[in-house]
Amino acid sequence: MSFLTGPMHHHLEGHKDLTAHKDVLILEEPDDLYIPLVNGRASCTPLVQPGDEVKVGTKLGEPVDHWYVPVFSPVSGTVVGVEKRMSAILKPTDHLHIKNDHKGTSVRAFEPFDYESATREEVLEFTKNAGMLGLGGAGFPTFMKYSKPENIDLFIINAVECEPYLTADYRNSMENASLMKAGALALLKLSTAPKGAIAVKEDKHDLIDVLNKTFAGTPIEVKTVKDIYPAGWERTLVYLLTGRRYDRLPAEAGCILNNVSTCIALGDAMINGKPITHKYVTVSGDGVKDPHNVYCPVGTPSATLVKACGGYTAEDCLLIAGGPMMGRAIPNEVFVIGPANNGLTVLQNKEYKTVKCLRCGRCTETCPSGLEPVRINQYEKIKDLDALKKLDIMSCIECGMCTYICPSNIDVTEGIRRAKRYLTLQAKK
Repeated sequence: MSFLTGPMHHHLEGHKDLTAHKDVLILEEPDDLYIPLVNGRASCTPLVQPGDEVKVGTKLGEPVDHWYVPVFSPVSGTVVGVEKRMSAILKPTDHLHIKNDHKGTSVRAFEPFDYESATREEVLEFTKNAGMLGLGGAGFPTFMKYSKPENIDLFIINAVECEPYLTADYRNSMENASLMKAGALALLKLSTAPKGAIAVKEDKHDLIDVLNKTFAGTPIEVKTVKDIYPAGWERTLVYLLTGRRYDRLPAEAGCILNNVSTCIALGDAMINGKPITHKYVTVSGDGVKDPHNVYCPVGTPSATLVKACGGYTAEDCLLIAGGPMMGRAIPNEVFVIGPANNGLTVLQNKEYKTVKCLRCGRCTETCPSGLEPVRINQYEKIKDLDALKKLDIMSCIECGMCTYICPSNIDVTEGIRRAKRYLTLQAKK
């Protein structure tokens, strides 16, 4: 915390009780799935053709560049073809349409892998070929993060899940602790760090008990953090655990981080030979009748998840891919769940009266990146390119805090997004 920047965080009402302690809803597999042929920033080249028969675990596509994250089939059935569909980043992307035969015929994608006896290089290669990626939302290829670790003294497992409504990581962790342990210890080996920490909010007492038992006798220690937002952002989390700040990458502070669901997925791949074909997804908000965590195949349309949770509570609802703070409102229900999607927030669409900026400075005080959102919005309106460059707007993580905290009900975050798009466009020119 800095005297000049303010607290850089805020306590939010989480609404996590809507789903946290309910049984996970195992979704009946839909007849048609649409597998995104993009992971993170890389588009995948299909390895199958229309008419091909596939099984659960069949590799469907892989990128041709260094951003290597292959995709696998979550069901058995027939390949229909490639279709354009809306993605979580609000851009039409290629999706592989598979007609589900509901037979569940599977193939083991990977042979059993013993990370303890394997060399570090062998663990890294397995992680790459298994298609592991950041399952907290970013989708960054896991193997790239660990390719050349230097001076790392702390490996951090992020189980904070600070977004309101979302409890998918929590339920996944509660139900798959043994897989988490295997994946976490494999990643600890990749990190070259002498010790690790698994970070969880201090109010998750039942999960803390599970984690303490799971990691007893290992170099990984359970660490609690306060119920603040955005405690799960890597910069904030590194600071909370170590007191260190950094400029670009956590490695500068001697840390490497991974989401807890990534650890579970890696453990599942090593022990059970399963790639990332299914997801725990939180479907919650005042716009859905029966909020639940849903276990569903990758490629499931969002409409199917909402229907399984009882449907909408109102005619006019906002459908958000992710949580309400960092997620993006999506225009229709054709959006499908991808490997990095962990939430679908449904909120009743309400009008808020906006007034002129009060110049109160609350957005600046709470910005976790230490930016000046009100000034960014001001210069975006007049398209002052030089001023925007000086304000370091590309460091904004679009956490939504400035909009949430604004007493004038101004969508400050959207103004910053416009500024980032404008700056990027001008740079291309």
